[in-house]
Amino acid sequence: MSRSAPPVLAPAGSRRRGLALIAVAIVLTGLNLRTAVNSIGPVLEEIETGLGLSSGLAGLVTSLPVLCFAALGFAGPPLSARFRDSQVLAGALLTMAAGLVLRSAAGSFALFVVGTVMAMTGGALGNVLLPSIVKRYFPDRTGLLVAAYSTALSVGAAVASVATQPIADAVGEDGWRWALGIWAAVALVAALPWLLVRPTPGASRASHAAVGLRVVLRSRLTLALTAFFGLQAMQAYVIVGWSAQYLRDTGLSAATAGLLLGVNSIVAIPVNAIVPVLTVRPRWQWPLLCFFMCCYLAGWIGLWTAPLAAPWLWMVLLGLGLGTFAMVLALLGLRARTPVTTAALSTVTQGWGYLVAGAGPLLVGVLRGATGGYDGMFVLVLAGVAALWSLGWLVTRNRYVDDEIAHLLPAADGGSPGGDGIEVAGAEPPVSSRISRDGGSPRG
Repeated sequence: MSRSAPPVLAPAGSRRRGLALIAVAIVLTGLNLRTAVNSIGPVLEEIETGLGLSSGLAGLVTSLPVLCFAALGFAGPPLSARFRDSQVLAGALLTMAAGLVLRSAAGSFALFVVGTVMAMTGGALGNVLLPSIVKRYFPDRTGLLVAAYSTALSVGAAVASVATQPIADAVGEDGWRWALGIWAAVALVAALPWLLVRPTPGASRASHAAVGLRVVLRSRLTLALTAFFGLQAMQAYVIVGWSAQYLRDTGLSAATAGLLLGVNSIVAIPVNAIVPVLTVRPRWQWPLLCFFMCCYLAGWIGLWTAPLAAPWLWMVLLGLGLGTFAMVLALLGLRARTPVTTAALSTVTQGWGYLVAGAGPLLVGVLRGATGGYDGMFVLVLAGVAALWSLGWLVTRNRYVDDEIAHLLPAADGGSPGGDGIEVAGAEPPVSSRISRDGGSPRG
């Protein structure tokens, strides 16, 4: 494991200002994590018509953002090894803005795909980097900061869901293009504070090392968290990608369907503000999970059997169920002892998890094209709820990934083979930690 000189400590006042700037940057980044995704569902029919897409390709459109989250998320550690986290996130948000503009102007499906991949960069890298940044800079306020940026995420998602269709209607012909591209302005604003973040005195990119993702995958807890993350994300992206279109096909207007999707996102705002703070208390984790599962079941069954009877209630219940997202974000920090392990766990869990999630909306589109209906969608999501409930029993147990992989780590600082050292890219300054075997919780 490489060594680095200890960082030069900044004055207390300067450090406080620096932390405040980082907190603002984290929250603004959270605001952008889902705008590029949630703006698709309300105008999916217009995108199909405008680009001449089949139902299968429409399914790909709804799955593409999730697949991008999976693929691009793995780029986080290599980029953080070469550049500062603030540089990576600033560049990602600027790329996101360019992609949103390109996607909105695309005249072909191929160009639309290129723009979408670029637009997902900010969300993908933000997804995997923010948990470890929170753990590093705010170790005693993890629940609060996770709540802050997940709430901002919900606000951005809700605004995109509610405003996209009215923007398209207000513009008129090809209004869906403006409705997709306008979110580039929000991404540009979020990039600014990251550009202002100064490097930590004494930090050096030369001493960064790659994160041991393969080692982390040897943990059973990592695998359980990955599956849990993927299945809860599948629920979210089926809702985001297909619920508005489903409601339109059952007889609701486009504006009402988009508004209901927005209500679903609005419900998640207070949920995401509260859930991380409760999740850090171990005794609340299992009851919270059971509550979320009951909401999923009631929402999906109601939407399937009586969609027009109480669509507002069904979408509200599904919005409450989506509290699993804020819960698993908090668990990523709680199931790792240090920022080092948190970074590796976040990358693996979200990278592979989003790959699992991406199959959901794509499969819904294929099944819809093959059967002409949505029964397959409901069977898929209800099976996912059953699996989530089973996995929830594992991920809510109070244990640590560090403890499960400690014997696999290389010797460090004169330790014995299979010792305790682990280092990760992206720590600024580079972070080395010792994993305690006595149940202690070291600081990274």
